[in-house]
Amino acid sequence: MRDPRITQLADGLINYSVELKPGERVLIENFGVEESLVEALVEKAYEAGGHPFVLLKESRILRKLYTGASREQLELMADIERKQMQAMDAYIGLRAGDNINELSDVPAEQQKLVGATIGKMHTEDRVKGTRWVVLRYPSPSMAQLAGKSTEAFEDFYFNVCTLDYGKMDRAMDALVSLMNETDRVTIKGPGTDLTFSIKDIPAIKCSGQMNIPDGEVFTAPVKDSINGVITYNTPSPYHGFTFENVSLTFKDGKIVDATANDTDRINEVFNTDEGARFVGEFAIGVNPYIQHPMKDILFDEKIDGSFHFTPGQAYDDAYNGNNSSIHWDLVNIQRPDYGGGEIWFDDVLIRKDGRFVVDSLLPLNPENLK
Repeated sequence: MRDPRITQLADGLINYSVELKPGERVLIENFGVEESLVEALVEKAYEAGGHPFVLLKESRILRKLYTGASREQLELMADIERKQMQAMDAYIGLRAGDNINELSDVPAEQQKLVGATIGKMHTEDRVKGTRWVVLRYPSPSMAQLAGKSTEAFEDFYFNVCTLDYGKMDRAMDALVSLMNETDRVTIKGPGTDLTFSIKDIPAIKCSGQMNIPDGEVFTAPVKDSINGVITYNTPSPYHGFTFENVSLTFKDGKIVDATANDTDRINEVFNTDEGARFVGEFAIGVNPYIQHPMKDILFDEKIDGSFHFTPGQAYDDAYNGNNSSIHWDLVNIQRPDYGGGEIWFDDVLIRKDGRFVVDSLLPLNPENLK
């Protein structure tokens, strides 16, 4: 018998996240998620009058493909998937798997080729051309990363993924308005003293329409406005390696110094292309159920009391002119148990130690979103 929470989750993905309409096509791309959710999504798509399409992928197979693939082969794979994506109105990406490091030994040059072909297709055709949502689904390896039993993690997961995103959406309106009126942002904390402008770059709320779990409001810094230093206090897996103690120094928008637990490796990432040393996103995380990092960015970037400051590609709806084949969400948590910190908008303190202190933003504090 199917867990009723799976049906509830599928209903939210079809009818809230991508808002599938009669006659529309939805691509369900599945990386290792159990069949019951895929089946429920197909059922809910038909109930909505839509036309579901299913694409099945497996990380171990992709590892073999990517390791030996030529540029021409990857370009053809991207072209085939692009044609399918361009025929869709909506996209639901399901992500699971027993090993988050499955692709870790794909050579760096091959990973760059994948990003420049298949990754580019997702950036250009999926993100720009569909109503999309990407979902992480619980697995024993995710429970292990979160430090929980499998059953406890499943309970946590469904709390996170089936909360009242409509309520969150309404509470975010005040933060969106404030960010749209703000010029100068200052962020302070242990190892962090950073200033930049977000003037005239739109603020966008993420409340369950594009990612599940969700819970952030993002914009982008004016490309050349960033100065100072930022030290991230969460581990961040990237291409199969977990970076820790990442510290970046900025001058006029550019990363001029980068250190981490593997400084050579992190500088290789930032040397991917010219845009990799500039920032494409600044976002504030507010999901009340996500309290600690679990080395899964779809969860970690939504952590209550966090922000992320993202080297690489800017999103079209908050575009600051930066282009790159990377988009790396690096997260800093500002709650007291992680060292605290402050966010200031135009010399007004708006969040201290992870809690909003401006009256209009109090509905975004965790006790008001649960």
